[in-house]
Amino acid sequence: MNYIPISDKDKQEMLNSIGVKDTQELLSLQIPEALRVKKLNLGKGMSEQQLLSLFKNYAQKNKSNLVCFRGAGVYDHFVPSIVDEIVGRSEFYTAYTPYQAEASQGTLQAIFEYQSVMCELTGMECSNASMYDGATAVAEAILLAIRASRKNKVIISKALNPEYISVVETYTKNLKIEIVKIDIDSKTGALNKDDLNKVLDETVAAVVVQSPNFFGTVEDMQELSKVSKEKKALFVAVVNPVSLGLLKTPGEYGADIAVGEGQVFGNQMYLGGSTFGFMTVTKALEWKMPGRIVGQTVDKDGKRGFVLTLQSREQHIRREKATSNICTNAALNSFAACVYAAYLGSQGIKELAETNISKARYAFDLIKKVKGFYPLFENSLFFNEFVFKTDKNIEQINKELMKENILGPLDLGKTDDKYKGCIMFAVTEKITKQDIEKLAEILTRV
Repeated sequence: MNYIPISDKDKQEMLNSIGVKDTQELLSLQIPEALRVKKLNLGKGMSEQQLLSLFKNYAQKNKSNLVCFRGAGVYDHFVPSIVDEIVGRSEFYTAYTPYQAEASQGTLQAIFEYQSVMCELTGMECSNASMYDGATAVAEAILLAIRASRKNKVIISKALNPEYISVVETYTKNLKIEIVKIDIDSKTGALNKDDLNKVLDETVAAVVVQSPNFFGTVEDMQELSKVSKEKKALFVAVVNPVSLGLLKTPGEYGADIAVGEGQVFGNQMYLGGSTFGFMTVTKALEWKMPGRIVGQTVDKDGKRGFVLTLQSREQHIRREKATSNICTNAALNSFAACVYAAYLGSQGIKELAETNISKARYAFDLIKKVKGFYPLFENSLFFNEFVFKTDKNIEQINKELMKENILGPLDLGKTDDKYKGCIMFAVTEKITKQDIEKLAEILTRV
């Protein structure tokens, strides 16, 4: 198929139809001027040899094999070789969306197995074939709750990942949806239940809580789910799959929708990109869930087969009437999670969670002994992430750590002025006892 570019006349007709004079005016409606590039300076063309040489020089500037104490949404977990070996097979790596069931049985079965894994992991009844990422999964969960309840008010915790909050605000900006944010308890880092009770009533469609939350604190999801149900609000749990090896599942505490970022299951950090979101729901919400579902059936000979079901909700079929316009299925990434979970098994996932929490506790106790570092939340129950307040220069701390090939903690002041002087550490199974002790030693002398 030849590419036929549109003419300047075509472009102008399109701009006129939406009421703007040129492309720059269109961009100015949403993108700040400071972020807009007026002209791309690509330079002259290069030969293949020159281009490869240039990229190699760029690559040499990268830091590799860093010891990573930073999380905040994407985490440095160990990915067994078997995951990349299986996911990298051409029949999976190059497969496209399985629109033709008769030619896509392998891909469809892989997605079906992923759905089964996510249902078992979260304790929920139904899973879709995955979402674009954790942030859009949260936003789609809110739209799902609005559709199901026919209410337009949603309560979210301020301890939700700030990037998720930003995406939620973008999704709902031009819709008649009221987003109410509830602050956290200054002593525990968990959602302030008193503040929640003040605004939670029967006009609320859903309560959205992340656990472990952005600060690493484990929330009392059982109680939060209970009070939400008492006011006839759906309860949306945003969870870390690794933590479910130890913590109660969303199904156990009565969540209606469970969503989150799946990168922690079998996916490398990839510079913070190329991840997938997951969504699982109760049976009652299955038909209102965005994205596709792979179903299991039998053919005319009684043999097991797989098909795409409920995909009529998607934008390629219903266009503007679709359930969602960003229901992208990150199939390869979610398949990596399926392989990872199958390889570890339920006992392996439990041991992984135990390792994360024990190493994080060791790091917390050691840092607490370093002069100038004070736990931000005195009574916090955390998983593998925690926050300290310090009177030391955080930028200098991270520079000194980088000299030792350590990617240091996140400066929370860069996410919110309220947390200036606060740093957040993440500890995974890849961190050794020696790594933690080296970190504490550097913090002592900075």
